[in-house]
Amino acid sequence: MKKNVTIADVAKNAGVSVTTVSRYLNGNYKKMSPQTKDIITNTIKTLNYAPKASARKMRTKYSKMVGVVVADISNVFSSLLFKGIYDVLQPAGYDVLLMNSNNSNDEESNEIQRLFSQQVDGLILQPNSKTFNPYQGIVEANLPMVLVDREIKTIPKAVGAVVSSNFDSSYTLGMYLQNMGYKKIITVSRTLAEISAQEPRIEAFKKAAQINNLSYQNIEAKEMTSDALKQKISNEIQSHTEKTVIISLMGPLLFNLLSTLRELGLKFPQDIGLVSFDDWEWSQYVNDGIFLLKQQPELLGKIAAGKLLNQIDHVASTSGTTYIPVHVVKKASI
Repeated sequence: MKKNVTIADVAKNAGVSVTTVSRYLNGNYKKMSPQTKDIITNTIKTLNYAPKASARKMRTKYSKMVGVVVADISNVFSSLLFKGIYDVLQPAGYDVLLMNSNNSNDEESNEIQRLFSQQVDGLILQPNSKTFNPYQGIVEANLPMVLVDREIKTIPKAVGAVVSSNFDSSYTLGMYLQNMGYKKIITVSRTLAEISAQEPRIEAFKKAAQINNLSYQNIEAKEMTSDALKQKISNEIQSHTEKTVIISLMGPLLFNLLSTLRELGLKFPQDIGLVSFDDWEWSQYVNDGIFLLKQQPELLGKIAAGKLLNQIDHVASTSGTTYIPVHVVKKASI
């Protein structure tokens, strides 16, 4: 008999995902073809697989390990998010396994399978999918889970979520900019996955612009070269002669905007207003500082970890979504 065979081993040998095997183990065959069902059945027999507690909703043993999957480990936001998670889980006696999905659905799925194979007691996930479908098998396997940063509209009651108040903070800023006399708002985004925290920000600025009869344009910079971005911004500014503000919807984009504005010979706030989400302290040294909307990633991580512990320790039936305020740092760039 092959010992320590995991659900990930079954999935790999059957050529399916861990979530599909989880559905099989829980008798959920609605979206499963008879061929897939037979393959999983035969694979389980061949490997002599005995389902673990996490896959059979009978958790009696705990690994004292928690898995965390972030979208981009090189982003400072992810580092601070993980620090908040670790600062709660480590004192609680848990080892924390950090994985990087690189903003890829496929890599995310692979990392989740690896964490399943480690028999983790729970997952904290910065999701890449717009829908909850890819994560349904985690719920069916009765594995505690909390989503963080990126908001999926419809999630099961048992799944926790912690996100920044992106829409409210952006809408409030849009109204503030109107009161300061701005007539055109340009946002610059870089969407790397199916879902992004930038989406509710765009919706909010668009709504504030509509209500106040302002001109609004979002520039998606993902596929743009530096020269193309510079040309696009130049065109947008030249097409409108009234007071204009440009907003970086994510911290790393601020470097690109500063370089672009310099090459175009534009100064802020004299020629154009400048605002950014996040920057982790460095922009205070640019001129007299840059007006910021600052998220609290460490706090997001701490609350997400607390929600997960509550699910693990108390088998919470509901968790819900917690919205974390975004701080305004007023500087002279607008």
